[in-house]
Amino acid sequence: MIARIGRWFNLKVKNATYALGFFNNVIKETVLFVKQKQVGLKVLIMQIYFTGVEALSMISLIALALGVVIIIQGLSLLPSFGQGKLIYDILIIIITRELGPLLTAFIIIARSGTAIATEIGNMVVDHEIEAYTAVGINPISYLVVPRFLGVTISLVLLTFYFNFFGLFTSFLISQLITSVAFTEYFQNLLQALQLSDIISSLLKSFVFGVIISIVSAYNGFKVRFATTEIPQVVIKAVGQSFVLCIIADAIIATIFYILK
Repeated sequence: MIARIGRWFNLKVKNATYALGFFNNVIKETVLFVKQKQVGLKVLIMQIYFTGVEALSMISLIALALGVVIIIQGLSLLPSFGQGKLIYDILIIIITRELGPLLTAFIIIARSGTAIATEIGNMVVDHEIEAYTAVGINPISYLVVPRFLGVTISLVLLTFYFNFFGLFTSFLISQLITSVAFTEYFQNLLQALQLSDIISSLLKSFVFGVIISIVSAYNGFKVRFATTEIPQVVIKAVGQSFVLCIIADAIIATIFYILK
């Protein structure tokens, strides 16, 4: 029993060491990528298009639904307690500070995270990674770094869009329930909004982007021989990304709460 626990612990330490080494390698190649503007620029543009532009419709729908739920529930309950203005604080807390970055990250995990792990896994099985290495192309620089940058940049921009769209559509929905002037509505929102809320939202989205891209690519490279391994590494990538994003969200929220 003790020997089994020891082997399990050693395996986890080895995997963690490999993952940290992989992350360190990606960061180094990212610096070189930015300086040299390598051929991976096209891959970067396509990744931003797939992760960012093609996800706008889904992001818009979820932001709209979240705004509708908050407005309907808030305006139906809060006035009865004489706390109608709390709806603005709730909008900022839920959309901007918490669920905006997290829901956007979950969408990117489901779309781009699975796509990255699957694509790289297929490349490993088809020996494309070996072909890149044989002709002198660094797979990390050409395949991982553009996806790392593309997912991270897209997630930050999508989170900003989610926040703006969710808050704006919540005003439109509020007009169906109660008549609030546009200037009054957004003045109250700006009073509830603090600089720490914006920084927290953008920091979370940046960290989530790093987590999703690195975890997805790392798991994609863990495929060894057969295509049957690909669904397994994709499931691992999704599960690990979800868990790490939630943990990162809790840590960042705690830090900002302490600093307030």
